Amino acid sequence: MEAVQALEEKLAHLMRAVDEMSDEMARQGREIDVLTRRVAMLLQREAEREASEGEGLGAIPLADQKPPHW
Repeated sequence: MEAVQALEEKLAHLMRAVDEMSDEMARQGREIDVLTRRVAMLLQREAEREASEGEGLGAIPLADQKPPHW
């Protein structure tokens, strides 16, 4: 009978661990969704910024410009 009780205890611990992992995976999934939306928004903003800078004559991207002290 002790073997059955030991198995029941192990099963209870495993079930709790599975529930905790499931909750964590759900939280991480929500966080990934938020981060994915943010990255998409930033990519869209950057594309719009580059497009608006490209309208100017001879516009050089900021990353390619030399610092003023050069």
